[in-house]
Amino acid sequence: MNCPVSNCESREPAELGRRLSRVRPWVQTGMLVVWLAPLGRWLHGIPGCVFHCYSCPLSSFACPVGVAANYAALLPVVWEVPYLLIGLLLLVGAVSGSLVCGWACPFGFLQDLLSKVPTPKLLLPGWVGWFRFVVLGGLVLLLPAVLGFRGIPFEEQTISICRLCPAGALEAGLPYSAQSLLAGQGWMMSGLKTGILVTFVLAALFIHRPWCRVLCPLGGFLALFNRFSLFHLRFEARQCVACNLCRSRCSMGVKVDERVNVTGCIRCLECTTCGAIQPAFALAGSQTAPPSSPSAAPPDAALPEVKKGD
Repeated sequence: MNCPVSNCESREPAELGRRLSRVRPWVQTGMLVVWLAPLGRWLHGIPGCVFHCYSCPLSSFACPVGVAANYAALLPVVWEVPYLLIGLLLLVGAVSGSLVCGWACPFGFLQDLLSKVPTPKLLLPGWVGWFRFVVLGGLVLLLPAVLGFRGIPFEEQTISICRLCPAGALEAGLPYSAQSLLAGQGWMMSGLKTGILVTFVLAALFIHRPWCRVLCPLGGFLALFNRFSLFHLRFEARQCVACNLCRSRCSMGVKVDERVNVTGCIRCLECTTCGAIQPAFALAGSQTAPPSSPSAAPPDAALPEVKKGD
């Protein structure tokens, strides 16, 4: 990744960060296998904790976003609470925050692969991440419930998260359409779905993880736990030399040395290549104040002198 900030080469990467950076693609590959065929389609009744289309011909688990939207549409008919889904997402969020986004999500991994194509990468402002919560509240929860009150089942709703989802177009629409073409039956995907697929692929070539950064409702929900999850990132001000290495390694544009554990972070842990950013796991973690803060004592702060005999 090209460095967008100055002085990022003035510090040697930390050994822990190097190891994490090397092992992450292998973990992502392993998790991709987990979400696919080996576990069998009989687990479709169990929601996963990552963004992965239920209709993918190799999917093992149900998509949590689709499950939530279906339950929202059922509210006018029957009041049922998806306890399994809520419990799973609360558990994952409380333990790791958005760590699964950076290490276990298959759709995020596909975007990582597309971003490796050597094209100029665009930097997005941080405020675009708030659209994730608009999608979560509007398309996933509110719209299905409103249309459900009008007597329209979720499967018949012409506007829904599942019909507009790029993961559905890439992981389900594309394989089935390719199979249909090979069988001589023509292209299956609608023009809208095809347009969404083309737009997504083009965006992923020029923006790192565009879906994760701008529109993913699941990632937005899990990121709400980043500030108080058991697993968190800690900024060690005493080890910061203002080299900007942590910023240059962050593909999501987070200024990690100013604010760690923010909702824009997918916890890929690439920033840990800078020794000042360290992963931690504890019941209560605190963010060390940056060097410019009056509360941060200098590293060579002298202890009070103690006289002999006291």
